[in-house]
Amino acid sequence: MDAPEAPTDADLVARILGGEEELFTLLVDRYKLRLFRFVSRYLGDPEDARDVTQEVFLKLYSALDSFDPRYRFSTWAFRIAGNAAIDHLRRRRIRAIPLELPSDDESDRRPIDPVDGKPDPFEELSRTRLREALDLAIEKLPDDYRELISLRHHGELAYEEIAELKGMPLGTVKNKLFRARQALRDLLPKGAV
Repeated sequence: MDAPEAPTDADLVARILGGEEELFTLLVDRYKLRLFRFVSRYLGDPEDARDVTQEVFLKLYSALDSFDPRYRFSTWAFRIAGNAAIDHLRRRRIRAIPLELPSDDESDRRPIDPVDGKPDPFEELSRTRLREALDLAIEKLPDDYRELISLRHHGELAYEEIAELKGMPLGTVKNKLFRARQALRDLLPKGAV
């Protein structure tokens, strides 16, 4: 006997809107991991990503009646998740007015600057996307180039240390790193750097 076919997202939405609210857990189960991963790429912090993902499901549930069944539920859900992640980044970046440490002597007041110096949300997103593109491009490099890039930029080794580690002349290390960077630039999408 064949197993019953799972209802489509659109079917589930229609049934939920028809009064079977408990079916929303099926949508949550279908999308929780994918949405969490998606939000995590924006935020870079698993705890924040968990909170925002929960927020996304609350938004999805409360706005379910505005879902247009002519479109895919997944597209709608991911759009809401992307907006929620950007909103979270914006809230994280709200700048407070400078405070001062209390002091008995008025001339000895020291300002406290609570601003953390992090980039704004769009800059963070841009950096995240560039980092992802770089990671993918580095994976496509030949092994020797990938190793040198990794030693120099991830391991933060000096050229001399790499030369010693690899048993290569210093000029060879510099030359190969130059070629590796050129190959990396060629692998990156236009406008990524």
